[in-house]
Amino acid sequence: MEKEIQEFISYLHEVKKTSNNTEISYQRDLLKMARFMYGQGVMDVRNITSTNMNSYILYLEKKGFAAATISRSIASAKAFFIYLFRQGIVKEDPAEVLKAPKVEKKIPDVLSTDDVILLLEQPHGATPKEIRDKAMLELLYATGIRVTELITLKASDVNIQMNYIVCREGEKERIIPFGHAAQRALENYMENARSHFIGSEGCEALFTNCSGKPMSRQGFWKLIKYYAKRAGIEADITPHTLRHSFAAHLVENGADLKAVQEMLGHSDISTTQIYTHINSSHIREVYAKAHPRK
Repeated sequence: MEKEIQEFISYLHEVKKTSNNTEISYQRDLLKMARFMYGQGVMDVRNITSTNMNSYILYLEKKGFAAATISRSIASAKAFFIYLFRQGIVKEDPAEVLKAPKVEKKIPDVLSTDDVILLLEQPHGATPKEIRDKAMLELLYATGIRVTELITLKASDVNIQMNYIVCREGEKERIIPFGHAAQRALENYMENARSHFIGSEGCEALFTNCSGKPMSRQGFWKLIKYYAKRAGIEADITPHTLRHSFAAHLVENGADLKAVQEMLGHSDISTTQIYTHINSSHIREVYAKAHPRK
């Protein structure tokens, strides 16, 4: 079964040109499914039935997995078995009968504009590390890119003079502008700090850790937690909070939803529409606090 999974992942990479994150997600989901099947005595992918698949979904539900996780697992299984069916490896699609649970779209947590400014002002020292951290935080909020996209940016992906970055995911790419605050922070970093991290080696990465190695998601997570604590912000901040805040603040200030979708890299505009609900919630909150006959 693992052989077929690996062949499917190779197909996604070579034919569908999917991103590395997508491939990792599919592989994780399918290997989890394979382990369950092995435990049921089903060793060959050709012997998996719709009953086996229904049992697997019931198992995930009993284990307390979130609806979103189960929905993603079903999507992974469906894509896998469609591939196997088209390749003639299986005669029937056992995942065809599966229905994804309804996933309620949770309104994401966002920071107020004041809290964002407070956070971004925390790295204000002249050390190479604080200059780097300032540039990373400013660019993250200025563009709304994902953390993985931030830490994998190359120096050649940034046009400081024209104020934009090129963000790549697989073979897709999008151009995202940024403002003067991020421009100033990046100029300062490139002129006064980047060489401290990369040394004399021709490193392509825009940002690295203190050892000159690629920064990890966990490393950046710790960084943002540190500055949030220093700012005295009590809200639970993750790197994704700045992405949500970027989008919510743009929508709140009248930005075109289609443009925000393109900047965020959402394939479906319904994903972007969640930020309109944040704005509505904020308006109701302001009304409740301010209207004399609320």
